[in-house]
Amino acid sequence: MRYKLMFVAGLAVGYVLGTRAGRERYEQLRKSAREFAQNPAVRNTAETAAQQGREFAGKAYHAVSEKVGDRMPDSVADRVRSLRERAANAGAEDDWGTSNT
Repeated sequence: MRYKLMFVAGLAVGYVLGTRAGRERYEQLRKSAREFAQNPAVRNTAETAAQQGREFAGKAYHAVSEKVGDRMPDSVADRVRSLRERAANAGAEDDWGTSNT
């Protein structure tokens, strides 16, 4: 009971402090987050990380498939094939809206 009471009190304090900051502060934070996400350096870093992730995943798949061999479930093998075909389309955008270059 004591912990529930402290939790509710914490929620109440957070609500009061949050409403004092108000909509203006929320909009300010939202604008800052949007500007950060649209920063070319951030976008380039995200695209580079995504590309490196795809490359690493491909290498990992090859390493695992050599050890696992025919024991790979058909559903997994089909999914990997479809992802490879989609990645083979040069210049196409991935699910995140970033280029595959």
